Amino acid sequence: MKCPFCAGTDTEVLESRVVEDGGGIRRRRECKKCGKRFTTFEKVRDTILWVVKKGGRRESFDREKVKRGILRAIEKRPVSLELVDDIVNEVEREMLKREKEEVSSRAIGEAVLKRLKKIDRVAWLRFASVYLEFEDLTDFEKAIR
Repeated sequence: MKCPFCAGTDTEVLESRVVEDGGGIRRRRECKKCGKRFTTFEKVRDTILWVVKKGGRRESFDREKVKRGILRAIEKRPVSLELVDDIVNEVEREMLKREKEEVSSRAIGEAVLKRLKKIDRVAWLRFASVYLEFEDLTDFEKAIR
């Protein structure tokens, strides 16, 4: 590992910790040349996951896009940002466990809905109204029933 301060290559690992539910390792290192300390993160290289949209178009899975959708649904609701990150992580893991390069946007939406329903029914309804493309009041009434 190259030191970010002096570019020395002789470093020593002082401490290692598992992060992200076992998905990575944080290492505290010290450069033997200049003596400065720095932190590195080690993570398994992600598999590229493609999302197949309703019209058949494909795009790469975007964690931030999923997060933005959830954030819109929980606006002014008592749901923590930490919980939102947990939902995004769970949904991504669920999609990767399918061991397919492609997943439908429908599968992602259903996975988010399943989790939101357990956490906050109003946020669930807001997300459903966009995801399921509600057009009028009867669509809301059907979803609530």
